[in-house]
Amino acid sequence: MIERRPFEGLGGADHGWLNAKHHFSFANYYDPKRMSWGNLRVWNDDEIAAGTGFPPHPHADMEIITYVRDGAITHEDSLGNKGRTVAGDVQVMSAGTGIRHAEYNAEPDLTRIFQIWIEPTRRGEAPSWGSKPFPKGERSGRFVVLASGFEGDDDALPIRTDARIVAATLNAGDSADYPLGSTRRAYLVPAKGEVEVNGVRLNARDGAAIAQEDVVTVKALSDAEIVLVDAA
Repeated sequence: MIERRPFEGLGGADHGWLNAKHHFSFANYYDPKRMSWGNLRVWNDDEIAAGTGFPPHPHADMEIITYVRDGAITHEDSLGNKGRTVAGDVQVMSAGTGIRHAEYNAEPDLTRIFQIWIEPTRRGEAPSWGSKPFPKGERSGRFVVLASGFEGDDDALPIRTDARIVAATLNAGDSADYPLGSTRRAYLVPAKGEVEVNGVRLNARDGAAIAQEDVVTVKALSDAEIVLVDAA
């Protein structure tokens, strides 16, 4: 089962400095049919104007993954962490028992990100933050694990939940498989390009809610960059 969720049909709001689209209910956008997908709770497609960003604010008991599509995002938090994550790379914040953070676009141009929230399966732990580069060349033609709560994914950033975030870059005509398993759910978004997912066509920034599929096969109809969350 694959349900295409067209980008133009997503909820959202344009705040001037922030143009946000929401794949799931978030802030003032509410759709009772789109509250979550497994333990995936939020997938926001954010465009942040140069020199602006999210001022310090609190989080708790949430795994927050930021995938940078264009530009860069600068993170600061109450633990003293500070870092800059650039296009194609990922950062993970495990909010745990509580953390305050700010996210800014300190670049001269627009920054585009996917911000993904996943419900934790382990609670009551201290907050943490980490960032890691994943050069796009290493993802050419295959899925690479960016963040994971599964044992064995040693090169990925750790998250405290039964989920995995993977990404791939594909040249037009190429395909990549992800072994999902029929009892799990996935949510997939092409950051760039047009693809077919088990025969269902998606345009850039469309969402695909996937269930009851043993293997997810993505074929690139044009040069593409794909992000997928494997959720319980």
